[in-house]
Amino acid sequence: MSARTISLTFAGYYRDVNTSGIRNESGVYLVYTCTYDRQTDQVTLHKLVYIGEADHVRDRIQRHEKRPTWQTQLGPGQELCYSFALIASPDRERAEAALIYHHKPPVNDEFKYSFPFDETTVSSSGRCALIDPLFTVRRTG
Repeated sequence: MSARTISLTFAGYYRDVNTSGIRNESGVYLVYTCTYDRQTDQVTLHKLVYIGEADHVRDRIQRHEKRPTWQTQLGPGQELCYSFALIASPDRERAEAALIYHHKPPVNDEFKYSFPFDETTVSSSGRCALIDPLFTVRRTG
């Protein structure tokens, strides 16, 4: 492997009641706690709690085994919401690992304290609040 730059364009923010709008394709996703304002039809993001990747993002989010743990992160009146970026393997796994290593979401375990890939720069745009839009991580150990 060698140094790599990965560009991600995130779509979102999808609440649990509208995850059917998430494309069921290969990508990385961000799980947030948020509050929803019915009057403005807007969400306010509070915390990034998990970062994942999947061949089929919508199915993975809807059936994720860590969903109960995500929900423990919710404050009063909050709900889960999501954003995602389409990306194919093998960059998908590398992008997920870089995002986790750099941001250290509370519910992630793998990649939180180690990064097994060569130098990776991630450039993110779109609906991806609470993450750095541009960062570089380097292989650990």
